[in-house]
Amino acid sequence: MKNPYLPIEAKIEKVIAETPNIKTFVLKPKEEIPFATGQFVEITVPGIGEAPFTPSSSPYLKEKIEITIMDVGRVTNKLHQMAAGEIVGIRGPYGKGYPLDKMYGKEVLILGGGVGMAPLRSFLLALLEEADKFKRIVLCYGAKTPEDIVYKGQFVEWVKDKNLEVYRSVDKADSKWKETEGVVTVLLDKFKMNLENSVAIVCGPPIMMKFGTKRVLELGHRPENIYLSMEKNMSCGVGKCGHCALGRFYVCKDGPVFSYEQIKETPEIWD
Repeated sequence: MKNPYLPIEAKIEKVIAETPNIKTFVLKPKEEIPFATGQFVEITVPGIGEAPFTPSSSPYLKEKIEITIMDVGRVTNKLHQMAAGEIVGIRGPYGKGYPLDKMYGKEVLILGGGVGMAPLRSFLLALLEEADKFKRIVLCYGAKTPEDIVYKGQFVEWVKDKNLEVYRSVDKADSKWKETEGVVTVLLDKFKMNLENSVAIVCGPPIMMKFGTKRVLELGHRPENIYLSMEKNMSCGVGKCGHCALGRFYVCKDGPVFSYEQIKETPEIWD
């Protein structure tokens, strides 16, 4: 039986600076690690520790995994000091991803903020891989400033994609910014969706998810059709340590993707 705590070695092939404190790591594992979009993996830094991350690459990309990481703690700080050629460990994938099959034939709204665009990038790439199965794909993304936008190069390509509508905002614009200024939820006033046949996916910092979810509910999206990526204190990945308890759920096993209907009565959901 395979040891669930034993990581697979992975070589860092490339490091991409996204913003002053966010980098994307292109990793090549020694063996293939298939995952469903929305699932997470644990990245091990030898001698330092490990931390959970949701892959930002397409699940259709088999030989490599891309992880987008903000420098916020001991493990992430060490990762940000690492370079191409160095070795990390990967274990997983764990948890439940986005139920793409439930979204076929529907309009899909993606609402993301900051580094929350990382798991959403994987989700979006999965949607675009089979774009003909969805009625419409709308991406709304917000960041603090233009400098804080992740995947700047990829957005250039996404705005040209006929299968995708892209709206972006920043909390504080500079003189070069020609798009919307304001919190990301203001973008939801720029278009209308068929609420009888749509789903909304929300991911970002807790405060953004709280008000983003509130806004899509106000617009008429039903709780069972709103999906949240609730990455919260995941540690062991297999439901043993209890660090990621969310009411009656363990995020690592029952999530990290939940419908709002599943968790709306849980009091600490935005903590």
